[in-house]
Amino acid sequence: MSELIVKPAGDAQWDCAAFGEIMLRFDPGFGRVRNARSFQVWEGGGEYNVARAMRKCWGKRAMVATAIPKNDLGWLLEDLIMQGGVDMRHVIWRDFDGLGKNTRVGLNFTEKGFGIRPALGCSDRGNSAASQIRPGEINWEKIFGEEGVRWFHTGGIFAALASNTAEAVIEAVQVAKKYGTVVAYDLNYRASLWTSQGGKEAARRVNREIARYVDVMIGNEEDFTACLGFEVEGADEHLTKIETSSFAKMIQKAVGEFPNFKVAATTLRNAKTASINDWSAILWFDGKIYESMKRDNLEIYDRVGGGDGFASGVAYGFLEGKGPQAAVEYGAAHGALAMTTPGDTSMVRVEEVEAAMKGKGARVIR
Repeated sequence: MSELIVKPAGDAQWDCAAFGEIMLRFDPGFGRVRNARSFQVWEGGGEYNVARAMRKCWGKRAMVATAIPKNDLGWLLEDLIMQGGVDMRHVIWRDFDGLGKNTRVGLNFTEKGFGIRPALGCSDRGNSAASQIRPGEINWEKIFGEEGVRWFHTGGIFAALASNTAEAVIEAVQVAKKYGTVVAYDLNYRASLWTSQGGKEAARRVNREIARYVDVMIGNEEDFTACLGFEVEGADEHLTKIETSSFAKMIQKAVGEFPNFKVAATTLRNAKTASINDWSAILWFDGKIYESMKRDNLEIYDRVGGGDGFASGVAYGFLEGKGPQAAVEYGAAHGALAMTTPGDTSMVRVEEVEAAMKGKGARVIR
């Protein structure tokens, strides 16, 4: 087991770089997409959400690599990203044909859910600008070699969009490793995305190739099974009854095949209703398992982005040299707080996360 080595802040221009698709989310509030007459619009994407939190919650230097069309929806997305403080100098701007046949902004219509009605997502992302990114389009040598990055985050949703995005992710992680950047990857298996790419067989082939370059692997039991071929003994369908010893055994098998793994982590969620979840997390580091505070009956306002909040908190813990126990606590607390506000992205400050880590409940802040 080799140490997780993070570059000093002075040796890199960016604390965090993210690579993936950023979508416009259309939120009908507590109504239904099928009946809505108005929507609130947010930006969001699994990889971008981590970079945005790195800037807005944790106060770090963050950038994103993606592609956006040159039209008013693209400029709306730009405006939202700029509000989040994430640098866009490495964004690819695609010419637009006036119809959207050649390139689009991906759209995601998402209901929060409430009580017995679960959250619901309905995506409209075909021909999106980001899904057309190919190897060679982004200058990773400049990003990782000249500018320098401490923590690089990408994920399995973006890799699943098309064969070319999978190839682009592989290119990115190879260059990141060449320059000593920590590579974090959220497996985020989505069967619907892999169906047209060859199903679980393709998901496993692609993700096992990417995994060779990953330092920090994030994913739940289904992710590890579908994407990498490892199973957690005794895990129930809700992934709430994982024995820590079983998770440790699975990770030991994974590290045997991928000795480059330094950290593996997962959130544990039992959705009793859309509004009440049990929530916690576990993290493997240097042969040991670290467990977060358990938050039973956590009240959920909008569950989307909880996992991304966890991933960014884990990153912050290691970037700050706080160690694995602090990393899993930062991640779990931040993920919990991210689910108390609408939209995919975090709206909290590091001080609020640290208060939640100490078990402080809601109180009036003056």
